[in-house]
Amino acid sequence: MRTMGTMRTMGTINAPSVIPPDRSIEAALRDKIDNLNKPKGALGTLEELALQIGLVQQTLTPALRHPCHLLLGGDHGIEREGVSVSPREVTWQQMINFTRGGGGVNMFCRQHGFDLSIVDVGVDYDLSAYPAIINRKIARGTKNFLYEPAMSEEEYEQAIHVGIDLVNACHDKGCNIICIGEMGIGNTSPSSIWLSLLCNVPLDDCIGAGSGLNSEGINHKREVLQKAVKSYRNYSTYSTYSNYSDYSDYKKYQEILRYFGGFEMITAIGAMLRAAELHMLVMVDGFIMTACALGAVKLCPATKEYMIFGHCGDESAHKMMLEHLGAHPLLNLGLRLGEGTGALCAYPIIDSAVRMINEMNNFDNANITKYF
Repeated sequence: MRTMGTMRTMGTINAPSVIPPDRSIEAALRDKIDNLNKPKGALGTLEELALQIGLVQQTLTPALRHPCHLLLGGDHGIEREGVSVSPREVTWQQMINFTRGGGGVNMFCRQHGFDLSIVDVGVDYDLSAYPAIINRKIARGTKNFLYEPAMSEEEYEQAIHVGIDLVNACHDKGCNIICIGEMGIGNTSPSSIWLSLLCNVPLDDCIGAGSGLNSEGINHKREVLQKAVKSYRNYSTYSTYSNYSDYSDYKKYQEILRYFGGFEMITAIGAMLRAAELHMLVMVDGFIMTACALGAVKLCPATKEYMIFGHCGDESAHKMMLEHLGAHPLLNLGLRLGEGTGALCAYPIIDSAVRMINEMNNFDNANITKYF
């Protein structure tokens, strides 16, 4: 099993060695973009994307190669507390549906030419009869974090390394842009708590309807999550969140992620960190995957420079999370399906940015007077 490149030992698992892109090429990239036959800045976000992609790939002629999508499935012990309108069995039922090509993620992967991998990292069901599902099951769902940590340190480490392995496999196929999606009933609950604890936001402001809770259901969810956070504070060695060295911060973030996260979420974090280490672009989807992006950035801030945020829905907590990350999502289509569908919908915009920098003529070649 390959691991991350250069790592230093810190806490539960070694810290990734994600290096920010070398900016020595930035001036040349800006000059090329500014001299395309258009008014300076006229293509707005496409120009910003082209610059980012050129920096990540360290070239004036970036390319998108063999795009891959990882669909990660896992169940959550906290679902037993009635915090989701959808029952647990929907996780495994949808995973089987994905093998038949019937999900939203299947449609968008076909439309945009993504190589889809469906991965069971913690579904509470035996999916061994479906060879199209990659079996990397860590356990049949996490434990209930209302009473105890969702996973052990060993399970956390295993999930991180599953993400690393999955990205290595994509990279070996020639992939340089990866999208990650999730299937896990109840995973808005850990996402809300991560936002609260990692960004120092009042928990009440982080809790929403998830897949469709009514006001009574939201109130119940709030009570459950408040109790869970209180239990965590009694458990944690980091009950006071101030005056820590970078070393302690890293371990504190790991503890928060491990105590509340799902196997599919921690696997996504491992995948994001490894992709950034390999200088791959990372497409980030909605609330759950943005929570994972937040976790990855807390563990290794340079990871943010490799991320392209695809979608922001109407949930206020997601908007707060994006603001904390300084992220500007490409789309707002009111989506709340998950699976990575919002990010996949944004792929043509990323493709347009690459085509712009490679295929548009410049003023000199087009014999057009440069007027700025």
